[in-house]
Amino acid sequence: MSEWRRAAPADAVMLTGVERDANLVALAHVFPPEIHPFPFDGVLGRWREVLADDVVVVDVVEGRDGLDAYVAHDRTWLRHLAVRPACWGRGLAGDAVARATAAGAHRLWCLADNHRARGLYDHLGWRATELTRTAEWSPYPVEIEYRLVT
Repeated sequence: MSEWRRAAPADAVMLTGVERDANLVALAHVFPPEIHPFPFDGVLGRWREVLADDVVVVDVVEGRDGLDAYVAHDRTWLRHLAVRPACWGRGLAGDAVARATAAGAHRLWCLADNHRARGLYDHLGWRATELTRTAEWSPYPVEIEYRLVT
């Protein structure tokens, strides 16, 4: 099992980098980078806000080349989760979900076309509800709410 640590404000740029790396591989069909470049500055600003929020816990796994994975959650919502593509298949995503659920998180939003993430959540006992919303980044794809079924 990997060692997780609490993220600090100084980790904001690395968190943004992991999110970018994961999105460029897993979500290129949703956010083609030549049409919708990764909004680095906007995502960095969001991470700075998340890290300053006393209600949100952000845990990370550090690797040789920076952060390998992160999970952000509160007592209800699993807010953000990503694993650097070079680290996929090592169980980090499952560990991240377990950390969030152990703290009470039982709801999340997932892009409807994020097949990799949806497969993970389905496998771990989460189920899509009928609630949807529009994602915050262009081209504003649909997100689906998931709830943990116990």
